Amino acid sequence: MQMAYDLAHQASQQGEIPVGAVLVSQGQVIGQGFNCPISSHDPTAHAEIVALRQACQALQNYRLPDDTTLYVTLEPCTMCVGALIHARVQRVVFATTEPKAGSLVSARQLLENGYYNHRFQYEHGCLQQQCSTQLSNFFRQRRAEKRLYSS
Repeated sequence: MQMAYDLAHQASQQGEIPVGAVLVSQGQVIGQGFNCPISSHDPTAHAEIVALRQACQALQNYRLPDDTTLYVTLEPCTMCVGALIHARVQRVVFATTEPKAGSLVSARQLLENGYYNHRFQYEHGCLQQQCSTQLSNFFRQRRAEKRLYSS
């Protein structure tokens, strides 16, 4: 999770919402990414999707090994949960919840509906305070900049 946190910091440095993601299989990093929809002009460039694309390209397969774990600093949204299902990720560990768009435990509990052909395990709370503070600080700074430029 520390690596995902560091990737989230990279996103923040580029003016992107600080979310980082790391995919691990057999104790090795197989994909990583951070949020970059603004800089890449791609609304799907969430940290999870970037990490999935990198891993799938490296492995030359759209399905990931059955021991793959995703570590991500923020609860995945609906799009990302769908991609994780299609990639057959086994486990997701996320740091902090996302009350507005989180799709595992917060706004929606997509895996609880029972209509997906794949389910993954998930847990949250690892580095929760650090990741939550990182996000809060980012948005606090963004609001302050908006006030400064709108004056």
